[in-house]
Amino acid sequence: MDIFEQAQMMLPAHYKQMSDEELIARAHKRKHELGPDLFIPGHHYQKDEVIQFADVTGDSLQLAKVSATNPHAKYIVFCGVHFMAETADILTNEDQTVILPDMRAGCSMADMATRQQTEIAWAKLTEQFGDSIIPITYVNSSAAIKAFVGRHGGATVTSSNAKEMLQWAFAQKKRILFLPDQHLGRNTAYQLGVNLEEMVVWNQQTEQLENMHPTEEVKMILWKGHCSVHEKFRLQHIEQIRKEEPDRRIIVHPECTWEVTTAADDAGSTKYIIEQIEAAPGGSKWAIGTEMNLVKRLMNNNPHLSIQSLNPDLCPCLTMNRIDLPHFVWTLDVIASGTPQNVIRVEPDVAREAQLAIERMLLSL
Repeated sequence: MDIFEQAQMMLPAHYKQMSDEELIARAHKRKHELGPDLFIPGHHYQKDEVIQFADVTGDSLQLAKVSATNPHAKYIVFCGVHFMAETADILTNEDQTVILPDMRAGCSMADMATRQQTEIAWAKLTEQFGDSIIPITYVNSSAAIKAFVGRHGGATVTSSNAKEMLQWAFAQKKRILFLPDQHLGRNTAYQLGVNLEEMVVWNQQTEQLENMHPTEEVKMILWKGHCSVHEKFRLQHIEQIRKEEPDRRIIVHPECTWEVTTAADDAGSTKYIIEQIEAAPGGSKWAIGTEMNLVKRLMNNNPHLSIQSLNPDLCPCLTMNRIDLPHFVWTLDVIASGTPQNVIRVEPDVAREAQLAIERMLLSL
């Protein structure tokens, strides 16, 4: 039985039969009863039905750090995905329990790099390039990958600080192995003046480098991973808007492809996109290339602007959208009964090495 079947079986059927009104009332009641023992971080990409109960909203690392600054909260109900809850468990103290309401909530990008694949890649790459590589991982990765990076002297990055962290990494070694999102790595390195001809892609399936150039020219080794949502924004979407509405400003997330980010008017992290929209003049027109739940929330919160998704046919991320009201309310109920489920625990050795990678980032900024 896989984790998806287990998760479905764990949720008692009657929660699915309750109305939204009943679930919302139950959630408010439980949240009041649990008081300061409960802390609920909610990621920007979550559904509004869950976000309404969040104590704080933000990006993944920000939420984990805020959770760590609430040491009196016994239970952290993380409304996000698995790698985010892992990071929260790494940063919070041993007396705190991190819980993911639905264990099916994951990230396909994070799943594109496993511990075994990374160890194989490192052995082959260091054989070819010698001691000239430093590993860097996007925070959208598993604790095991963060630990690998920490063990080999590397650091984590966010989409907000990727430029600064790549500058730090290049000061350490000649080459960077960037995990697991090739697009953020490529887009950021290009911003820093690294030519596309100086970048290669490591294919973890074939265990070989793609588009190989002479060894001495290589500066960026990009893991062949991507965000399944952000790859759905295409150059043709930009071209169509340019043709039909040339006054509509296009802003995208750097997890989009190089072709899309270079053709857009602007690109930046989720936080950056939110800030640009909130500061936009009334009546301005925007097309946003990021996850649909956030785009819809920005539409609702900014009725004085004309906002649309860069890809009108885009659906919300399936794994990011796993946490719903029934799972959320069930989670609060089992906490109140003293039998919390879906507890996220990172092995101590893995947590220690992963924290090294996170701390190197925080100390380098």
